[in-house]
Amino acid sequence: MQMHPAVRSRRTPAMRPLITSLFLLLPMLASGSARADDSLYQAWGGKPGIRAVMDDFVPRLKADPRIASFFTNTNARHLAEQLTEQLCELSGGPCRYEGPDMKTAHEGMQVRRSDFNALVEQLQAAMAARGIPFSAQNRMLARLAPMHRDIVE
Repeated sequence: MQMHPAVRSRRTPAMRPLITSLFLLLPMLASGSARADDSLYQAWGGKPGIRAVMDDFVPRLKADPRIASFFTNTNARHLAEQLTEQLCELSGGPCRYEGPDMKTAHEGMQVRRSDFNALVEQLQAAMAARGIPFSAQNRMLARLAPMHRDIVE
């Protein structure tokens, strides 16, 4: 194949490994076998580990006098299932959260920053109680943090 002289002149020996890597990755990408980073999902113990944390977390929410009123009429089992799916997806796992977006789910609830912070405290307690490594706790909290703007009014 004839290459335009301007293109040929931009290729350098240092680019060969990059070009070779791209050609090696193309079949993987085309077949869909390239995997997303699921290291956080694995650090949480996969879906069973996430579910164990949520099964610990939801009763804490209902028992915390600062935020219990938000969860009085909440089906605890359903909430734990929804949160499990959401965190599973956020962590790079194979799940797909199909519930409402956070803005819609919390519309009109008048969640204050202090309420949100109380919830995060309870999540941290549940993660610690279930032995989630501190670095994995922080990585999950970093992925959850952007939801703050959709939840707090």
